[in-house]
Amino acid sequence: MRDTTKGHIAMLLFSLLVSGSFSLGVMVANDITPMALTALRFLLAVIFVGAMAVASGGVTRRAFHAPWRYVATGGTFAFYFVMMFHGLKTAQPVSAAAVFTLIPFMSMIIGAVFLAQHPNSRMVFALLLGAIGALWVIFRADLSLLLQLQFGRGEFLYFIGCIAHAFLPILFKVTNRGENAFMSSFGMLLGGTAVLLLFGASDVWALNWSALPARVWWVLGYLAIFASTFTFLLLQYGSMRLPGAKVMAYSYLTPTWVLFWEMGFGRGIPPLFILVGVALSFAAVLILLKD
Repeated sequence: MRDTTKGHIAMLLFSLLVSGSFSLGVMVANDITPMALTALRFLLAVIFVGAMAVASGGVTRRAFHAPWRYVATGGTFAFYFVMMFHGLKTAQPVSAAAVFTLIPFMSMIIGAVFLAQHPNSRMVFALLLGAIGALWVIFRADLSLLLQLQFGRGEFLYFIGCIAHAFLPILFKVTNRGENAFMSSFGMLLGGTAVLLLFGASDVWALNWSALPARVWWVLGYLAIFASTFTFLLLQYGSMRLPGAKVMAYSYLTPTWVLFWEMGFGRGIPPLFILVGVALSFAAVLILLKD
C-alpha cells in the first residue's frame, strides 16, 4: 500500500473521530469550563500517548532538544480546543462542524505562503466548493445574513480556534526533526498540557469534582482517548504523507459524520435546506479523492 493511500485512510478515520467531539462536546460544554475540560483531556491523553511513545522507542534525549517545538504545536492545539468548547456553549453541533470545514481553505492559503505549496485547479475548486458549503450552513442559507456577516457568537469563537488549527500541518512539518508520530504527539501533548496548566490551573483547582455529572467523565474519556490520542496520531501520520490542504480536506466529511452522530443520539436532522451545504462539503471530498 502506497504512503499516500495510508495517509488518506488515516485522515478518513481522523474525520470520523473528530466529528464525535461536536455531538458529545455540546453535551458537557456548560457543565465544566473549557479550560478545565481541555486540561483534563490533555492530561489523560499524555498518559496514553506517553506509554505508546515509550513502547515505540521514540522517547530519547535527542527527541527533547528544542522543547519550544512542542510548546508551539501543543499550545496551538490547546488553544483550538478551548475555543471549540467555548463555541459549543451556544453553537449547534452541525453548525460548529461547518465552521471546522473552513480549515482546509485556510490551510491552502497558509501552505502557499509559507511552504510554496501550490495546489492544482481541481484542488482549488474542491476547497472553494467546501468553503461555500460551510458558509451555506453557518449562515443558514440566508444571503442577507452572509452580506451582513451575522452569525452566532459560538460560531465566531470557534472560528478563531479554527484559524489556529489551520497552521498545524505546517507546524508539524517545520518542527519535526525525525521523531516518530508517537513521540511527536507525546511532545505536543506535554507542551499543550504545560500551556493549559499555566493559564488554566485556577479553573482545574476550582472544580467541584463531586458535583460533576457522570456524562462529563465518559465524554472526557472519549475526548482523551479517541478524539485526542488517536486523532493526534492520525493527523501527524497524514501530515507527513499528504499536502497540508489535502490533509485538512478530510474535515469536509465532519458535518456528514455529525449528522449520523446526531441521529444516533435521537436529536433528528437539520432542515433540508441546511443539508444542501453539507452535501456541497461532501462533494468537495469526492473531488479531492479523484485528484
